[in-house]
Amino acid sequence: MEIRVNGGTIAQKVDFAYGFFEKQVPVDVIFQKDEMIDIISFTEDKGYEGVVTHWGVTRLPRKTHTGLRIAACIGVRHSAGVSFAVARAGQNEYHHRIEMNKKVYKLGKAGQESYATLTKFDRTENAITPMGGFPYYGVVKDDYLLIKTRPLVLLNRRLS
Repeated sequence: MEIRVNGGTIAQKVDFAYGFFEKQVPVDVIFQKDEMIDIISFTEDKGYEGVVTHWGVTRLPRKTHTGLRIAACIGVRHSAGVSFAVARAGQNEYHHRIEMNKKVYKLGKAGQESYATLTKFDRTENAITPMGGFPYYGVVKDDYLLIKTRPLVLLNRRLS
């Protein structure tokens, strides 16, 4: 993980970072509540995939001689090469993504479970971990950050 150190002179930044060498850095030293941060990550790797899975190209009819799961036409016969816009088989996913300006809503410390999750509409005291734990993760036992993410965008597609 890379974290940029801001503020002060270069010597002060180096001394601050040097103080954390080979130590566990607590979350509240780096991040603060209501701070805006950028998140850099990679999408899930799905490996090498064919053109039907990779780009969603329609399968060819049953009696096709060369194969069913290929791109039917890849361009002009006497061109210098295949155009970049033509769907071809290849690496799927594992792309570098950056989400900018995400707000830190809450910082949580391990072992100090606070029940400050009360809202105007829900006055019950809740822990950060839902009943039964998070799917594919379990119970939160370490320091954590609550970050606002973008909403799920559903594409409107016409059904024909």
